[in-house]
Amino acid sequence: MSIHGANGLRSAPGIAKSVDATAEATGSLFRYVREHIKEAYLLFPLSAVLLLLAIWSATLYFIRLEQTRAQRNAATVSLEIGATYEAQMLRAVREIDQTLKLVKYAYEAEGERNPLPRLKERALLPPPLLFDVSVVSPDGGLVASTRASETGNISDPDELQTLRHNDTLSISRPWKDPLTGEWRLRFSRRLNAANGTFSGIVRVEVDAAYFVSSYDASKLGDQGVLGLLGTDGLFRVQRTGESVLAGDSVDYAALVPDTEDTQALLLTNSWDGVRRYTSARQLYDFPLAVIVGLSEEEQLAAVTRQAHTYLWRAATGSLLLVLLVGLLSRMSWQLAQSRLQAAEAKVAYAERVEYLAYHDGLTALPNRSLFSKLLIQNIQEASRYHRQLAVLFLDLDRFKQINDTLGHDAGDQLLQEVAVRLKACVRASDTVARLGGDEFVILLPELSEDTYVATTAQKILSAVARPFNLRGKEFRVTASIGISIFAQDGLDEQTLKKNADIAMYQAKQRGKNNFQFYSEKLNAESLERQTLEIGLRHALERNEFRLHYQAKRDIRSGQITGMEALLRWEHPDLGLVAPMQFIPVAEETGLIVPIGKWVLRTACLQNVAWQQQGLPHLGIAVNLTARQFVDEHLLTDLATILADTGMDARLLELEIAESLLMQDVKKALQVLTGLKKLNVRIAIDDFGTGYSSLSALKQFPLDAIKIDRSFIRDVANATEDKALTEAIITMGRTLSLTVVAQGVETKEQADFLRDNACDEFQGFYFNKPVPADQFKVLLQAQTARPTRDS
Repeated sequence: MSIHGANGLRSAPGIAKSVDATAEATGSLFRYVREHIKEAYLLFPLSAVLLLLAIWSATLYFIRLEQTRAQRNAATVSLEIGATYEAQMLRAVREIDQTLKLVKYAYEAEGERNPLPRLKERALLPPPLLFDVSVVSPDGGLVASTRASETGNISDPDELQTLRHNDTLSISRPWKDPLTGEWRLRFSRRLNAANGTFSGIVRVEVDAAYFVSSYDASKLGDQGVLGLLGTDGLFRVQRTGESVLAGDSVDYAALVPDTEDTQALLLTNSWDGVRRYTSARQLYDFPLAVIVGLSEEEQLAAVTRQAHTYLWRAATGSLLLVLLVGLLSRMSWQLAQSRLQAAEAKVAYAERVEYLAYHDGLTALPNRSLFSKLLIQNIQEASRYHRQLAVLFLDLDRFKQINDTLGHDAGDQLLQEVAVRLKACVRASDTVARLGGDEFVILLPELSEDTYVATTAQKILSAVARPFNLRGKEFRVTASIGISIFAQDGLDEQTLKKNADIAMYQAKQRGKNNFQFYSEKLNAESLERQTLEIGLRHALERNEFRLHYQAKRDIRSGQITGMEALLRWEHPDLGLVAPMQFIPVAEETGLIVPIGKWVLRTACLQNVAWQQQGLPHLGIAVNLTARQFVDEHLLTDLATILADTGMDARLLELEIAESLLMQDVKKALQVLTGLKKLNVRIAIDDFGTGYSSLSALKQFPLDAIKIDRSFIRDVANATEDKALTEAIITMGRTLSLTVVAQGVETKEQADFLRDNACDEFQGFYFNKPVPADQFKVLLQAQTARPTRDS
């Protein structure tokens, strides 16, 4: 019921003026913001930031350019020096080997027991000051030597053993001379008797420092390195500055490339921890390599000093620029403050106009326009999240008598008190609005319990029925309430309000001071439910069910790693029925059990068929409802299906809602343990909505968790969803579970999940659920291009 006058709605011209004022104020605000950005106190800092970016980008670019040039030059120099020293050391080793071969020839071909004197007379032996040539008997005894002081048995048993069976050049490990403290090296070859048997050894002993005596500090620096490395990874000698060492062990394969393309690599040398541009060249035909290294610090010292100069200049210029811009911005800001105050006054006026346009002037409650907007918004959210909401249409009984007997001022006072009482009866998330006169409307979104609507309606009736004190006298009024429920009583704002209004009149017709649910819609829905139930009982035998498949993809490569089988029903009269319509009916009637077995068998047969066609062996996921999960024949039916279809159990994944597991943890653990004995994979579906604890998850034999799509929807923007999603991913990785994100629809969502190391994802961003023949095309395309990212 509705009355007019002081308690009525604004006139149409008044509403139009309010809307025009709001539009004008909003337009002025946008123009002000657009002009505000052009203020000097903002342009100066922005320009300064751009200039600073240019200065520092150029500075860092030139520094990097010089460093790159210096690094390339150091690498080139290291290669050039390495080539020079390679030639020198190769010549020295060849001369030593040539001496060994000369003595060996004189000993074997000419039969001289001691050929050294004759060769020395003919000046065919190297200088005795640097080299000691000797002949050793098979038992290690010294036969002859160019060093007069060398007597007795001084042979190395390992050397004798090696040359006894090999006719190759032997290079000893370095050792320190006990008299001089200098590192020594010995080169040896086998001597054969006339019958070819082992007859001794010819050796050339030399100071190890001889090979690095040409170390040039002007080229190599004080921290460079010049060394002779054996293929056994042992340094025969190495020199850095004036320090000569030997005997260090390194990884030969890592230091000396097994290619002809020699490169200088920037390495941290293991023997002294210095970073050097190191090049290595193996000596031709010898088990040795020349190592040359140039210290990075020494080679880049000049560039480093130059970089410091660049940075100092850039910092000085930046500081001066910041000081100048700060001064100019401060002056501009002060100038803009006066204009800002005027703009704030305009904004305040626009806000006031907007408030009056969407709120009732008498009760301060939302008016008809705002309620319509809120109802539309909540209907969209309820539809998206499959929730219910209720609309309560309230009309005061006998209100006209108050106005007629006490006047409109008393009526206004009564309406204000009613508004206060109504707000006290509902939650903070509910909405109370005044449509006009004595008509109120209440929105109850996010209904979690069916009884909440009736409880709230009864509470409102009791609150309104309490006496009112008007002009010193006690008065009583009652209310009639009509209720409509989304989605059973309507799917849009107009329908819900109309049906609630009809129900309110039904309440008045039944004696007032009561509430009524819209019953006509309930009857229609009951008939529709009966139709669905009858159709479901024949759907299997009529082959009306279909399976669609949605791909699961690897978060990094985008490759298809599996798929989820989704049930669809093609009703002969109703057409394609949404799962949210028939699944609850099937669940309640128990029909979901045979339907679920059909889904499992069909999915397994399809997967095996794809495998037989040469497509990849990928896992397939199937949802288990609550009724299926508690079915006592679940394990035996599943074992039979796996055996009949030939499906590899390891490729079957069963998805179970998190809330279902948490209802009875002990029972759930028994079922999951039985499933794991069949070797199927187990995943928690809609994870994050069931409030499971880490301790509970740890006891379940899980393989994967699927993040609920409600978290993914705003994960790119909502801080809370980001934090929750990151926490779920971290929890999954802690438990060594595969983490799958559901409902990925945008690139931003995919990028966030990729950055946070989620394993897999599925959603409309890549593929909608499609029939088997279309999904086969996806698998074939991936097989044809196995290395191409999706």
